[in-house]
Amino acid sequence: MFIGREEELNKLNQMYQSGKFEFAVIYGRRRIGKTTLIREFCKDKKAIFFVGIESSLSNNLVNLSNSIFSVTMPAMEKKPIFEKLDDALDYLYSIAQKEHLVFVMDEYPYLANAERSVSSLLQFYIDQKFKDTNLMLILCGSSMSFMEKQVLGYQSPLYGRRTAQFKIGPFDYHTSALFCKNYSDYDKAVVYGLTGGVPQYLERIQPSWSLFENIVHTFLDPAGYFFEEPSNLLKQELREPQMYNAIITAIANGSSKLNQISTAVGIDTALCSSYISSLISLGILKKEKPLGKENLKKSIYRVSDNMFRFWYRFIPANMNAIVNGNGELVFDKIVGPNLNDFMGGIFEQMCIQYLNRLNNAGKLPFPFFEIGCWWGTDSKQKKQVEIDIVAAFPRDKKVLFGECKFRNEPLDKQVLEELLEKSALLTDYDERYYCLFSKSGFEKKFKKEHPDNVLLIDLKDMYAPDV
Repeated sequence: MFIGREEELNKLNQMYQSGKFEFAVIYGRRRIGKTTLIREFCKDKKAIFFVGIESSLSNNLVNLSNSIFSVTMPAMEKKPIFEKLDDALDYLYSIAQKEHLVFVMDEYPYLANAERSVSSLLQFYIDQKFKDTNLMLILCGSSMSFMEKQVLGYQSPLYGRRTAQFKIGPFDYHTSALFCKNYSDYDKAVVYGLTGGVPQYLERIQPSWSLFENIVHTFLDPAGYFFEEPSNLLKQELREPQMYNAIITAIANGSSKLNQISTAVGIDTALCSSYISSLISLGILKKEKPLGKENLKKSIYRVSDNMFRFWYRFIPANMNAIVNGNGELVFDKIVGPNLNDFMGGIFEQMCIQYLNRLNNAGKLPFPFFEIGCWWGTDSKQKKQVEIDIVAAFPRDKKVLFGECKFRNEPLDKQVLEELLEKSALLTDYDERYYCLFSKSGFEKKFKKEHPDNVLLIDLKDMYAPDV
C-alpha cells in the first residue's frame, strides 16, 4: 500500500504531462522511500528503471542494457549489451523521439563512481538531444553529499539543467500514524518516537502486535530488525563507523556542545566538526540554536533520528541482558518506565509539526514565519531557562510560546504560569499567545477558565483527521 508523498507524486505527474523534456533529481537518506515513490509514479507509464550497482562500468552496462531492452524489446530472449554509455543514451534518444518515455537512474552515485564522465555525458545529451524530446529523466541517489554537490552543485556539469528537485524526508507524526491506524493515540506517538517517520522503519512495525511486542521483538532481540540497524547504516554510509559511533554515543549521553563532544571522543574540534557534518548530512544529527540568536557559541548538537535516539538511549547499556534473551525484562524494568521521559523531546517535534499544520491551514491567531525552541539565562534568578516552542512573526512583533508535556497527569494552571514567567525574558514581542500541549489533557477547571490567548491541545486534538 502506498502511503503519503501526495505532493511529490502530484508534482512528478505535472512534469510528465508538460509535453516537453523534464529532468528531476530525487535524493534522500537510505530507507526514506525514494524508490517506492518513483515506482508508484512509473506504474502506469512506459518507464525504464535502471539501478546502479557498486561495481565496474561493464557490470553496470549489463544491468542498464537489460533494463532498457526489458521494456523496449520484452519478447527478445537474449538481449544485447551496450558497449558504451553513449550507445545506450543514443538508443534512448531514438526511442524518446517517437514515444513519451520515463528513464530512471536509481543509485546514480554508484554509476558515477564507476564512470567519472557520466555527468558530463548526460550534460551533452540533455543540451544537444534530449531537450527536443518528450523524455522524462530522473536521477535518484542516497548519498546526500554526492547528490547535492556532484549533481545539483555549482561545479557539476549538470548544474542548472534539472527542472525539479526533491529532497525526500521522513513522514511527520500524522502521516506515520497511517501505518498503525488501529493503535491508540499514545501508541501512535511512541511508534513515531521509535521510527522517526522513516517509511522502511514504519513498515517493520506490526500493527497486529502490541506496542510492547513490537519493541521487544524488533529492538530488544538480537535477531530483531533494529538491533543492529544503526551499526549497519553507519557501515554502509561511512568509512570510520567506530568514530561516528563514538560521537553519537557522546551526544546521546549528554554532550551537546562541540568542545564537549570532541573532549568525550578524544579528537580536536576541527576534525570532530567534520565528522558531525557528515552525520548531519545523513539526517542522524542536527544543529540547533535558540530562535532569533545568531551567536554560534549558543549552538548545540542533538540526535535527530528518532530510531538512533531510542537505540542509543536503551540498547548499549542493556546489551548483555538483551543478548542473553532478557529483552522482556529490559522493557519491564528499563524501557517501559522511561518511555514518557524518552518521548519528551519527540513530543516537542510533534507539537512543532502540529503548529505548522495549523499555520498552513490559517487556523492560528496570526501566521508565523519562523518556529523553533529557545534557551538562555535568567539573569535575575541566575539560572538557565528553556522554552519548548517559539513561533514568531517578527515584523509585526507577534509571538506564540509553547510548552509540551508528555506526562501521565493532566496539566493545570501552574504550567501556564511557568511559561508566562519564562517568556517574559523575550522582550521583542508586543502581541503574545500561548500554547500548552499535553499527553494527558488538562484539569477541568483550568480548561474551562483559561485565558483567550491560550490554546490547550492534547493528543486527541493532534491526531484528529483535520486540523
